[in-house]
Amino acid sequence: MAVRYRPGKEESDSNSLIEENDTSEKPVSSSSESSESGDEMLNTHSTVVKRSNWKKDQWNIVVLLFLYLLQGIPLGMAASIPLIIQSYGASWSQQATFSFAFWPFSLKLLWAPIVDALYLKRFGRRKSWLIPIQYSIGIVMIILSYYINDILLEPASATTNQHPHILFLTSIFFGLSFLAATQDICVDGWALSMLSRENVGWASTCNSVGQTAGYFLGNVVFLALESKDFANRYVRQPLQMELQSTGLITLPGFLTFWGVVFAISTTFIALFKHETDETNDSNEPHFGLIDTYKILLRVLRLPAVRSMAIVLLTIKIGFAAVDSMTGLELIERGVRKDTLALLAIPLIPLEIFLPFLISRYTTGAEPLNLFVKSHPFRLLIGVVLAIYVALTPSFQNYDRSFPWYYYALGVFLYGIQQVFMYNMFVSQMAFFAKVSDPKIGGTYMTLLNTLSNLGSSWVSTGVLYSADFLTWKTCSLGDGKCSTPAEEKNCGMLGGACRPYVDAYYIEVIISTTIGIIWLIWKYRTIIRLQNLPISAWQVRGDNQKYKTLATDE
Repeated sequence: MAVRYRPGKEESDSNSLIEENDTSEKPVSSSSESSESGDEMLNTHSTVVKRSNWKKDQWNIVVLLFLYLLQGIPLGMAASIPLIIQSYGASWSQQATFSFAFWPFSLKLLWAPIVDALYLKRFGRRKSWLIPIQYSIGIVMIILSYYINDILLEPASATTNQHPHILFLTSIFFGLSFLAATQDICVDGWALSMLSRENVGWASTCNSVGQTAGYFLGNVVFLALESKDFANRYVRQPLQMELQSTGLITLPGFLTFWGVVFAISTTFIALFKHETDETNDSNEPHFGLIDTYKILLRVLRLPAVRSMAIVLLTIKIGFAAVDSMTGLELIERGVRKDTLALLAIPLIPLEIFLPFLISRYTTGAEPLNLFVKSHPFRLLIGVVLAIYVALTPSFQNYDRSFPWYYYALGVFLYGIQQVFMYNMFVSQMAFFAKVSDPKIGGTYMTLLNTLSNLGSSWVSTGVLYSADFLTWKTCSLGDGKCSTPAEEKNCGMLGGACRPYVDAYYIEVIISTTIGIIWLIWKYRTIIRLQNLPISAWQVRGDNQKYKTLATDE
């Protein structure tokens, strides 16, 4: 049961919706329409949509699926590191430091205009960035494979106080996440020109399926195959092979394999996949680098957007402790990290079909109704999950294993949490699509999603950092204190162990849930008011001639 959400998940899903939004708003033009005025182009919407024929673009769809799969690999690996370093004795503050590795997907709007505006025309608008980015990811993975074990060190023991080189580890995976986020910008843009107009809706499917598959390989599959317990119990023992102290794969070997895959596949794309310049076909205005940032600033000055920004940046506080700490707490209580990863498998069908089921309730004029109704239930299921964590030791058998019904209960509870989480996410996305100004294309919607993802990132990091200050430990030898690293080391050298007598997890769940209740009372009227505002309140003021003046040919 991987309670920590996939890094960049909301951003990935939002990109899918952005592509669909762009598709519906781009007019289908003929050559005779190319001479229309800027005002007409900005206000014209397509009413004729060709029927999709995926066979026409089947190889391009395969390429996009593969590119998104590659993007998911470093994200999945980054998500597995907190579980690994938790078993290596990482503290809450170290977990908080590593959480910065997930920030690039929440901040990529800051450099997305640069990737979109600056390129080598002869090489290709997207390939100018995609090729060096993917080579860089592959090289970093290969080099990292030689040093990753030294970086992680050995698990903390009774006589040592060793922990991973967390700052160095965070820097490496922050860099990989930054490269993956930049690759995402390139592939999202390339999808619009790689696919024919009637098949452009497939971009969202490629994004969702490809990145989910890559994340699954980099996280769930890796953690399972790397585990010696999984390999011995489910592979070597049934095949009557000799039991070993290692898994079927190692972290260095996994890094090397995917580093080579990145290098080889990128070479093939550079040599054999040609790029079509879509700038001559598009009827949407193309903004230069500086003009794009000006547009973003104008959007942020809108009172409605400022109010929504406060909502998006603060709403995740109520769920922060449960979302960020539950999986790590379960590992502390004896649940193996590979088992935790495998428990996410039964939930994959739920995650795929839920958005489709929920969308029927969010397509009307008031999509945020489901959003606010789901908020208190999501807080409640968070409390139930905390109780589940507290009862975990009572389920444990004498051999430190857990019965099947313990895991079944965990999957059931997490599935309920997923329902309310997706209720809020899909209704939020529907609202974004409703209010986004079509004159600015996908930039407006991407800005709103960036604010939403940033709201997730900062509360997760803050909750993990504060956990160290809310944890009180005592030495098992008696009245020995464990309030500082030196005191913890001294306790270990004497043969004892520092054990918490006040667990920060439960304190943070109580605090965050209380704040979540207060937040809903505080912001309920604001959300309803924002939902009922006219569309004009969300549009950048000024006539279309100003957009025409800002628009430039790239």
